[in-house]
Amino acid sequence: MITYLARRIGAMLATLFVASFVVYGALYLAPGDPVSTLISGNVVTPELIASVREQYGLDRPFLVRYGEWLGGMFTGDFGQSLRFQQDVSALMASRLPTTLLLVVMAGTLTVVAGIALGSISALRPGPVDRTVLNATSFVAALPVFVTAFAFLFIFGVKLRWFPVSGGGDSLGDHIFHLILPSVTLAFALTALITRVTRASVKEQMVSEHVAVAEGRGVSGLKLYSRHVFRNALTPILTQSGIVIAGLLVSSQIVEVAFGLDGLGSLLVQSVQNMDFPVVQAITLLVVFAYVFTNMVIDFLLPLIDPRIQIGGRSQ
Repeated sequence: MITYLARRIGAMLATLFVASFVVYGALYLAPGDPVSTLISGNVVTPELIASVREQYGLDRPFLVRYGEWLGGMFTGDFGQSLRFQQDVSALMASRLPTTLLLVVMAGTLTVVAGIALGSISALRPGPVDRTVLNATSFVAALPVFVTAFAFLFIFGVKLRWFPVSGGGDSLGDHIFHLILPSVTLAFALTALITRVTRASVKEQMVSEHVAVAEGRGVSGLKLYSRHVFRNALTPILTQSGIVIAGLLVSSQIVEVAFGLDGLGSLLVQSVQNMDFPVVQAITLLVVFAYVFTNMVIDFLLPLIDPRIQIGGRSQ
């Protein structure tokens, strides 16, 4: 266990190192210059451009800047935002609670609703199964921005059940403001978990161990929970982990549409203003979320299915 844990942490750090180099280098290869944002509104002169480049270290070699940024990353120092003139770590910390709460609410809704609908579809062949399949096919094809504007118009403007923008003041008000965005974010992803659950449950229902259990008189909820769902949980959990990590990426569209002050909207603003330090930090955070989630899933799978051993070997 200790050896495997050390191996996985080492692999995670190696992945983050490669990702950090790619992210840092790719942004500086993009067209445009952040200096134009920093000197907007001023009379542009060669002396001013040189002064700004020196002030923000943009005149130094790429590898020197990358080395300093990488060293600061290990202490939580991602530099200073070029647009907000604020420490990137503090700027992200002020936006992180909104995004985390949105991801938790959307992730919970995605997994719970997806497993429930997938189980119902698998256990009720015929009209119910066909209805769920057709509905999930339609929902999965809808882009997030289309769902966002449709929900805004229906539930926010027409019915006025939920606020259409802002994050609220108190915690309860904040959660209420995030209900519609979290449903929007979870809408298409729920269809994915539903289909994975349906396929996995159907596969287990025709397996030999389930037939043996039925022959022994086990039926109903006991049969499903002990012999079907538990063995079907491995692919469901794996897919759920990937989906939840991906919510950090999908959240930017929802945050912009609903006017939320989170990391997603901050990323969009930073890309538009070529605020490289903020874009780099948020992108690396997303990579970390993917890698860390996959590592956690790898440790949970053997606890759920004893046939899976640490390291990915089956017994």
